[in-house]
Amino acid sequence: MEERPLFDEMVWLSPPTTADIDTIVECCQHPSIGEWVTIPVPYHRGHAERFVDEFVTRGWAADNPTWALRLRADGPVIGMIALGAVDESAREIGFWLVPEYRERGLMSRAIALVCAFGFAEDGLALARIGWHAFAGNHASAAAVRRNGFRYEGLARLGNMQRGVRRDSWLAARLATDPPDFADDWPPGV
Repeated sequence: MEERPLFDEMVWLSPPTTADIDTIVECCQHPSIGEWVTIPVPYHRGHAERFVDEFVTRGWAADNPTWALRLRADGPVIGMIALGAVDESAREIGFWLVPEYRERGLMSRAIALVCAFGFAEDGLALARIGWHAFAGNHASAAAVRRNGFRYEGLARLGNMQRGVRRDSWLAARLATDPPDFADDWPPGV
């Protein structure tokens, strides 16, 4: 797949490059990112180099794109968002955003752009985009819920993070689902 930037009037999504490595390392030092994302902790330059040189490059080649979230085309990385393979017609969305840019709607906008691309016939033409997050990650849940993801349940000890099993919340959006706020989530999630 050819790399494709996505953007609106507030966010710019483009594949991270080797020029972003130092910024990615700096971003991944935030304790809240290590708490909710399955990155190595501590996160070092070698991790970011492998991420950009191998994971991102191979992902785009296999229709599993990763974008750096920026405020403008030439801006620094403030977050990351990706569509990881599940099968031919489904992907799973994953993302992080540095704390100082949270609660501004930026990740919700990025999710909207990525979902539009994922479901578009000239994008990935997906039938489903899934999401999971460790139970308690209310910010992540709020962002996908604002984009039409329907709650599907709790996977008890469903995911592993650095050798520890943790409960995970599950949700998804189908190509036929409206992108509007999903109001069917249980209280407390």
